Amino acid sequence: MRREERRWFSDNLGHDMDLVVYGHGGQPLICFPSSNGRTRDWEGFGMVDCVADLIDAGRLLMVAVDGVDWQSWSNKGVPVEQRARRHNDYHRYITEEVVPFVSGAAGTATVWGTGCSMGAFHTANFFFRRPDLFDGMIAMSGLYQPSRFVGQYSDDDVYFNSPIQYLPALNDPWLLEQFRRSRIVFAVGQGAWEADAEKDTRHMQEILRLKGIPATFDYWGNDVEHHWYWWQKMLRHHLHALWSG
Repeated sequence: MRREERRWFSDNLGHDMDLVVYGHGGQPLICFPSSNGRTRDWEGFGMVDCVADLIDAGRLLMVAVDGVDWQSWSNKGVPVEQRARRHNDYHRYITEEVVPFVSGAAGTATVWGTGCSMGAFHTANFFFRRPDLFDGMIAMSGLYQPSRFVGQYSDDDVYFNSPIQYLPALNDPWLLEQFRRSRIVFAVGQGAWEADAEKDTRHMQEILRLKGIPATFDYWGNDVEHHWYWWQKMLRHHLHALWSG
């Protein structure tokens, strides 16, 4: 498998950022880390190996990106409004720096995104905020609002990073049409440590139903825990399903 590590100074974040590219071509898939996770977590927890056949066959170009959650949402040492603003710096890093790099490497105009746990939040948030850049997503076991980190506080920076809040009020015809043309998957278990993620997933299902946005919502069994072992299986299953569909 072709594996390439890249690093550059991010003007949006003010420091170096890493990413790892797996593969030589195919559908570009940006992989977001889980809470406070790092670039190599996807490889270390088996998420690359579980789809190695797709990567080696040139069907999938997987790009694992770094996060800055410890500077933003989970940074309890700064005011909430500062955390949200820092996340917006990360948003610009992904949309203005990473997506053009990945699109250029893959020769495509758009990319897909995926992530589990906190990475699922990032996946959904980037997809719904920028459907001009993301036209597919697989979100696994996520919470789709930052209330866990900000409590009841809200301002524009928090609101527009909370899909459960901003999607019900979104009525722009162009945006809705982009969503309807995209491939959207939410998956979650119903076992240990999945209750909150299941609740938010069902909430997202109702929001998209009311908006007439087609999506796959996949609820795995009562034995399926909030764990990388299950996310490997979910990712492999749904990548195959997206292509076959």
